[in-house]
Amino acid sequence: MKPGIIARLWISCFLSVDELFATYHFDIVVNLAAQAGVRYSIDHPDVYMESNIIGFYNLLEACRHNPVEHLVYASSSSVYGGNKKVPFSTDDKVDNPVSLYAATKKSDELLAHAYSKLYNIPSTGLRFFTVYGPAGRPDMFYFSATQKLVAGKTIQIFNYGNMRRDFTYIDDIVEGVYRVMQGAPEKKNGEDGLPIPPYAVYNIGGGQPENLLDYISTLQEELVRASVLPADYDFEGHRELVGMQAGDVPVTYADSVALERDYGFTPKIGIREGLRAFAEWYAEYYK
Repeated sequence: MKPGIIARLWISCFLSVDELFATYHFDIVVNLAAQAGVRYSIDHPDVYMESNIIGFYNLLEACRHNPVEHLVYASSSSVYGGNKKVPFSTDDKVDNPVSLYAATKKSDELLAHAYSKLYNIPSTGLRFFTVYGPAGRPDMFYFSATQKLVAGKTIQIFNYGNMRRDFTYIDDIVEGVYRVMQGAPEKKNGEDGLPIPPYAVYNIGGGQPENLLDYISTLQEELVRASVLPADYDFEGHRELVGMQAGDVPVTYADSVALERDYGFTPKIGIREGLRAFAEWYAEYYK
């Protein structure tokens, strides 16, 4: 039987999810469905609780009652919160989230661990680091900034540009997810005869945090190259440096050694190549 993949599926309705599993008997489940975004969670917490907590719980229950070989689910680098130690390792404590979004993703990891222990469900969480690329989320900075610049509006650059992000191109994310799908955590029992949780968590990030202002400059250059914006566009006149936004962190930096060790993969696509692909897609899609 081919693996079943659930991606971007609204899963807050338990009955429909349960029927889906009972009908198709999935071997592998990949859950990318969630309400994402740090800033939106500040004013809309109910949406995050319904989708990220209740929805994920319903998915775990479906895996419990319709046994699967492997559950792979999206977590987030946001779980690291204000951790000062870099690069971020999955061995680090993540008990102090600075956003509700981060708290819900950490809760998902805890729920998955409990279900792995109690019901012997192999599960792997993937902490994505600032995903970008063509056809991405319009609320992500690179996308919203492009739309504002095209409209002649000003873009706000938080923390006065003193931020670094481990940007990860979408193709690297897809490759990482695909590789992890191929190998579930091993099922085995402990000395007490009970299951040792077949559970794992990995970072998916390039391990090369970029300065936000450099990222923006590269984006602008590629938007000009793709003729999305004219060569004489006044970028400086459309920038506004502002203070830190609630829920944000100054740096993200992935330690992906475990992913390389266990699956032979580390993201490698740089921001120039990634933003060029985005700019070319944007030019074709919108113009």
